[in-house]
Amino acid sequence: MNAYRDQYAQLFKGGKNVVLIGISADPDTALYSWARDSEFPFLFLSDTGSGLGRTYGAFSTRASLNNRNLFIVGPDGKIAYRATPFREIDPTAYTELGEQISRLVPAESVR
Repeated sequence: MNAYRDQYAQLFKGGKNVVLIGISADPDTALYSWARDSEFPFLFLSDTGSGLGRTYGAFSTRASLNNRNLFIVGPDGKIAYRATPFREIDPTAYTELGEQISRLVPAESVR
């Protein structure tokens, strides 16, 4: 999440026409204090029952934890890009993410 924060302006157009939501199985109180303390400029959603994680294939019953998956939902409400799993330690994953977002949100629409 720190990489998202640190690259937020570039990757996510500073939040112009792009909404980033981090979803976690952690309780909302933990997410709130983590987001506040780390100064994350984006939203978090608590999925304590892991229903959303199961729906999108992020929840592993064997490991009892969530995988790091990433989905980009286009303006039409459909999934336009998926990285399952998202390779958060690979810098090229962020380049790919930025390219996918730029395809959906052209620079001229960000003003």
